[in-house]
Amino acid sequence: MTDTSLHAPAPPTPPHAVVIGAGFGGLAAAIRLRARGYRVTVVEKLEAAGGRASVFRQDGFTFDAGPTILTAPFLLEELWHLCGRRMQDDLTLQPVSPFYRIRFDDGSSFDCSGDPDSMRREISLLAPADLDGYERFMRLSKTTCRIGFEQLGAEPFNSLTDMARIAPDLIRLGGYQSVYRLVSRFIKNEKLRIVCSFHPLLIGGNPFTASAIYTLIPYLERRWGVHFAMGGTGEVVCGLVNLIEAQGSTMRYDAEVSRITIAGGRVQGVQLVSGETIPADIVVSNADAAWTYAKLLPPQARRRWTDRKLRRARYSMSLFVWYFGTDRRYEDVAHHTILLGPRYRELLADIFKRKLLAKDFSLYLHRPTATDPSLAPPGCDAFYVLSPVPNLAGATDWHTAAEPYRAAIEEHLSATVLPGLRSHVVTSKLMTPLDFADRLCAWQGAAFGLEPVLRQSAWFRPHNRSEDIAGLYLVGAGTHPGAGVPGVLSSAKVLDRVVPHAAAR
Repeated sequence: MTDTSLHAPAPPTPPHAVVIGAGFGGLAAAIRLRARGYRVTVVEKLEAAGGRASVFRQDGFTFDAGPTILTAPFLLEELWHLCGRRMQDDLTLQPVSPFYRIRFDDGSSFDCSGDPDSMRREISLLAPADLDGYERFMRLSKTTCRIGFEQLGAEPFNSLTDMARIAPDLIRLGGYQSVYRLVSRFIKNEKLRIVCSFHPLLIGGNPFTASAIYTLIPYLERRWGVHFAMGGTGEVVCGLVNLIEAQGSTMRYDAEVSRITIAGGRVQGVQLVSGETIPADIVVSNADAAWTYAKLLPPQARRRWTDRKLRRARYSMSLFVWYFGTDRRYEDVAHHTILLGPRYRELLADIFKRKLLAKDFSLYLHRPTATDPSLAPPGCDAFYVLSPVPNLAGATDWHTAAEPYRAAIEEHLSATVLPGLRSHVVTSKLMTPLDFADRLCAWQGAAFGLEPVLRQSAWFRPHNRSEDIAGLYLVGAGTHPGAGVPGVLSSAKVLDRVVPHAAAR
């Protein structure tokens, strides 16, 4: 009998996908593409995965560089499920309560949580006349979350027809208004208005200009909670990298892309700064969307995202972040604290519109050791304090401004929630808008990409499937649906709708 197996044709080689960038969007994209039959190579400029979610360790302290608030954990669970694994076997997400402690400039505070009864008690103390308005606002937030996040968060917006289809819901939910204006329809007390409207700042938006579609965030947090990954957000990154490698995909570090190679309007692969060329059937960019178009593609290849359009776009604020460790613990400080300054509307106008570095500030103080003491040596606390600041379209010289600004923040923290701070700091590190531009290739140093205003949302954002280049796809904060961990993970989920299955190529 003849053995025909010797003459059987070799199985076809699966098409190759190159993913640029190993942030949350790129890692999630790599997992989803491999599950759809592609060979996958992830190329990352930095020495490790994570991007904005990278980690650094210093003097026995562990610091998450970026996102510290995890909501909608089912989006992560889906990635583990695609790999035949259970997330809870590799990762522990600990619910945080309160979600945030908001400290007003007069010293009063408000604890935001997911418990409706606790929220009603807080409101009864702050603004009892607004209880009914708050309940009505949360009902609207629930509806907005169901439509804007659950139904449309992972839907591609490839055409104006897609945008027109959601227009009635957008109008009905008040999406043409700003978050602050819509909240003000329900709530009269100014402090409670801030409590219910600050959320766009978590995704790079100004509450006074961000589309009211982002009023979905309060209900999203109530439904799925606010979580912290034990060991730090970097543990989530490590978990995703382990999934990718177990799938048989390739992670390459210190591999910066200099350009996306194209021919006849279609991607051919990528070229690294080293000169090496990596052929690809499709390319998925998790790099900043504006950077992708302006720096990785030639002007003649871009019809929609021209240099002029990129210059005229509105970009999010940047961030000034001071990471520090103390040789004592501050047990009264919550995991997440928001310290509001004496101005709210005018400070945001300085940041977003006038691009001026003001002398006053509002701050987000992260104390992860409130939940996970292992992130610092025994008896110590790890912190980072974040201040929204203008992006690099402003004139601030961060080479000279950084240290005085840090010292002013240290003085303010010492006078408010961290008494005696200066004498207890034992390790310190800064990140300024220059780091976002240079290290993370963020256009104008904008920490969240395009500003989330209505005319830069959904169809108006850079599409997940490039309008200009066949075979090019985008994920991350700069594309649909936007910034924040749920938005970035959802942008990778959109690929399931717009990238053909490998078997169909």
